[in-house]
Amino acid sequence: MEQVRAKKSLGQHFLTDESIAERIARSLTGRTQCLLEIGPGMGVLTKYLVGDPRYDFKAIELDRESVDYLHCNYPSLNVIEGDFLRLDLEGIFGDRPFAIIGNFPYNISSQILFRVFEQRNRVPEVVGMFQKEVAERVAAGPGSKTYGILSVLLTAFYDIEYLFTVHEHVFNPPPKVKSAVIRLTRNGTQQLGCDERLFVQVVKTGFNQRRKTLRNALKPLNAALDAIPEEMLAKRAEQLSVQDFIFITNNIKPEKCQ
Repeated sequence: MEQVRAKKSLGQHFLTDESIAERIARSLTGRTQCLLEIGPGMGVLTKYLVGDPRYDFKAIELDRESVDYLHCNYPSLNVIEGDFLRLDLEGIFGDRPFAIIGNFPYNISSQILFRVFEQRNRVPEVVGMFQKEVAERVAAGPGSKTYGILSVLLTAFYDIEYLFTVHEHVFNPPPKVKSAVIRLTRNGTQQLGCDERLFVQVVKTGFNQRRKTLRNALKPLNAALDAIPEEMLAKRAEQLSVQDFIFITNNIKPEKCQ
């Protein structure tokens, strides 16, 4: 059985259960005709996608050995050699929207999701395998200890589903962490109704000192908080919804922010 490589910060681990790769591929909803796989490695997930007539399918891979392998085994596949985090996305599919899929390199998976957030109007869907704690954090809701910056930013524009857990024993060698597959589907929100750059700043600042109440956590913004109810300021960031953060963004004094 061919093995699919999962790149992780703990080293190289190979997925030996191909049914999981097939299940990941089938988790796509087909909302867009363009599809980009990040980090295909040796291509076991790729092989469930490359012949799908629904997609204009491309892959991006940084590892030279893997790129050579993909060219040899999937000659019809358009393989881009490069780093997704530095990629000119307009050069891939033009102005067409595209879905993203992958067994993402775990050491940069959060950075991938931040870039998805930045490109939210071009990326209607993401299906991917992450370290389990990252997947839980992204899918978490207010009040959860795992709820954080990515939870808020992505939930503002995506519906997020935790699809299934992937256990250690299906990898060779087994990693020390579990994995999980999640799906992000673009919701109908186009504008948040606030200064979105300030919104991101408020969310990040609130969670940077998540154990503090918002009154104390937001001090680095050097902003007037008079218009925000004391009941809200007495809460911690993890207790607030997207709408709460929008309210705060609209009621601090942007002109006093650094």
